[in-house]
Amino acid sequence: MDEPILTTPFRPGPACAEEESAPPPPPPPPAPEREAEPDSGGTATATRPAPARPKPRSLPPYRVLLHNDDVNDMIFVAATISELVRLTRADAVARMLEAHRLGLSVLVVTHREHAELLEDQFRSKGLTVTIEPAV
Repeated sequence: MDEPILTTPFRPGPACAEEESAPPPPPPPPAPEREAEPDSGGTATATRPAPARPKPRSLPPYRVLLHNDDVNDMIFVAATISELVRLTRADAVARMLEAHRLGLSVLVVTHREHAELLEDQFRSKGLTVTIEPAV
C-alpha cells in the first residue's frame, strides 16, 4: 500500500483551464430611444396639473391655566400635573409653585378640544383649571 498521498490543497474554481482565461461576457446594449409618434390628426387634450392641496388650517390655540389651590397637597398637585399634561416632575413642580406664588400658571397651550379635556380631567381630581383663547 505504497500509494502516493496528494499534498496539494483543494482550491475551488473553474473545472477547466479554458474557463479561467475567458473574459466575462459584454453588457447588453442600451435600449434604443423611442421616437416621438407622428401626429395622428385627432383632437389633442391638454392635461392640467393636479390642483395644489390647500394647507390645513391649524386649530386656534387655547391656554390651560392652573389656579392656586389651598385645599390639596402640593405633592398631589405636582403629581397630577405630571400625569395629565405629561410634563417632567421638575416642570410640574415649577408650574405648581408658580400657581402657588402668583395665583395662576399656564400649564400648556393646545387646541380647544384637548384644553376642554384637560379641564375636565383636572376637575375630576379636585383641581381648578380654566381655559382661554391664546390670541
